[in-house]
Amino acid sequence: MCKLTSRRHFVKQSAALTAVAMMPWSCMPGAERTYKIGLQLFSVRDFMDKDPIETLQRVKAMGYEDFETYGLDLSNIGYYGMQAKEFKAVLDDMNLSTSSGHYNFAPYWNVSEHELQKFIDQCITGAKALGQEYITWPFLPEEYRTMEGYKMLAEKLNRIGEQVDDAGLSFAYHNHGYEFTEHNGDHGFALILRETDPELVKLQLDMYWVAHNTSESPADIIDRDPGRFVMWHIKDMDKETRDYTEMGNGSIDYHDILKNASREGLKYYFIEQGGNYATDSMTSAASSMAYFKAELLQYLG
Repeated sequence: MCKLTSRRHFVKQSAALTAVAMMPWSCMPGAERTYKIGLQLFSVRDFMDKDPIETLQRVKAMGYEDFETYGLDLSNIGYYGMQAKEFKAVLDDMNLSTSSGHYNFAPYWNVSEHELQKFIDQCITGAKALGQEYITWPFLPEEYRTMEGYKMLAEKLNRIGEQVDDAGLSFAYHNHGYEFTEHNGDHGFALILRETDPELVKLQLDMYWVAHNTSESPADIIDRDPGRFVMWHIKDMDKETRDYTEMGNGSIDYHDILKNASREGLKYYFIEQGGNYATDSMTSAASSMAYFKAELLQYLG
């Protein structure tokens, strides 16, 4: 199928699923659910930059209930142009929540222990103000993607996890695809699992990157270490370019993954699309929600 045909298919599919996206939960199978439907707000970052309150109103109308934030304004411990307490009030007024945040630890790789501790404390202050349970490390710069770098990373993750745990919160690491690159029969993700304390460092499994960079199913990875993967990122992969795409418009068989993956230890999941939008990020968020409700919510009741 050519790219243009795929786009046309998406437009037709999106229109057909719009009604499903707006159905009230009382009309959906399994209205009593264990998990809230989450969205990584990076998915709609352009709209969040322009008008975060209106954006939250719009994604709430689609059915998203819980969010993962990205970034932290250190000048006032704020998010999206608001102080943390102001942003929390906005969420409370809409009956929304945020359970995890991606915080940028990458610039603190080579700083002093004091500087790192100070940044962790700032993350803790922000996360507590929002009522987040998890502080999540989201990205590793390319120059550290070696086995020596992963060894250093594991040490840092344990150290940060200890400070976050002492503050009464939890800490997690979010994978991409580079952790699965083989280095003499080993890879970074395996090292992270081996050399981090499972009580202090949990995992947020990005299912797209597992499918993109390995031959394994995310369900198999979860089943080898049940209880460790407390959060999931759920996003689809374009059938031709292997870039991000809307849920249901790609090549990842989430029916097979979600029905077979252990949910032992799972606390939150977040739908995400980092780019490659068929129309724009908001339309893609609506399309992904519609497909998720119609096809996949049955596995995450």
